[in-house]
Amino acid sequence: MKAISAPAFLTAREAAAELSVSLATLYAYVSRGLVRSEPVGDGRARRYRADDIRALRQRRRASGAVQPSAEAAIPVLDTTVSTITEAGPIYRGVPVVALAEAATVEQAATLLWDVRRADPFEPANIPVVDAPMQAIFEAARDAKPLPRAIAVLALASDADPRAHNRSAEGRAAAGARVMRLVTAAVLGAAPSPLPIHRQVAQAWAKDHPAAEDLLRRALVLLADHELNASTWTARCAASTGLNLYDAAIAGLAALKGPRHGGAGPLAARMVAELGDGDIAAAIADRVALGEPIPGFGHTVYVDGDPRADVLLRALAAAGADPRLAVELPRLVTEATGLYANIDYALAVLMRTLNLPVGHETALFAIARASGWMAHAIEQLQSGLLIRPRARYVGPEAGRTNNI
Repeated sequence: MKAISAPAFLTAREAAAELSVSLATLYAYVSRGLVRSEPVGDGRARRYRADDIRALRQRRRASGAVQPSAEAAIPVLDTTVSTITEAGPIYRGVPVVALAEAATVEQAATLLWDVRRADPFEPANIPVVDAPMQAIFEAARDAKPLPRAIAVLALASDADPRAHNRSAEGRAAAGARVMRLVTAAVLGAAPSPLPIHRQVAQAWAKDHPAAEDLLRRALVLLADHELNASTWTARCAASTGLNLYDAAIAGLAALKGPRHGGAGPLAARMVAELGDGDIAAAIADRVALGEPIPGFGHTVYVDGDPRADVLLRALAAAGADPRLAVELPRLVTEATGLYANIDYALAVLMRTLNLPVGHETALFAIARASGWMAHAIEQLQSGLLIRPRARYVGPEAGRTNNI
């Protein structure tokens, strides 16, 4: 009988199943060069080298864990909120690329929160702003948006008698109040029942005809991205049993980091530098000098960030500078093999709306608050405290270096 040879390639789901990891973790292995992949046909689908999968599986078995160089102790937990695929994030089974065509961030939030009864964004569900909160708001009026939001939210749970409501409807309603308060604090305005994308457009770009639709799309695309750094931080905080306002504070603090939400301003500065000059020459110089190109490349999306593709196409259709929306991404990909990510698309959005550097992170915070609430609510429902163990790599007991 002729032996059946093992397949040379596996699909993404087959490869993830072989390794007993999520698709997002598989894509992280690919980005780190541990697993080779190649495109299938003309679409985004890829196939993965079976020998790489088997070799990685053997190394994991031999060590009892993932090698530190492969994945730096990435914790994993079950969630029904969202996942990441090569085609972009999926919110409770709904691809965000499709959702962004017409949905608002409020609708994305109710989907992420699995709301099935009363609308948490009904007009009367406005956050309470008491005298101490108002005083903090006034004192921080000239502060940057994220620190101002953190300061205002620090007092919000004491002002809100429903902050600790444990029912599903109560938590969803609290999540909506958190989102409206974050929006108000970031924009420097009073809480409003208006759709969030409209509030942002009126505050930042009321004279741009396409501002509302572009901001609406961006907010939906940014609403959640599985267990990124800020969402993991918010979820860990929620696992201690605190309220949703405080979980949002944890998320905001993590978002400020230059390797997370702070990456947006770097891309925005580059767009500002290149927007009025010879883009092709500037990119060639950067590549030749080995300088980084902010807003390109992603640890998960090896062949391009679908969220960036969606937003850049919408920007091009709305009359954005084609040199930034089309030409620059093409040139960078040709020169480096890296694709535009959502940070670059946000930078082009800010340039199109004539907004200064820093607004992209503020928009990110408003949008991602919906994801923080989704994961915090799910964690509170589980009743579990997140307490991962560390992999100790220090000296063995009794074997210190004595001089």
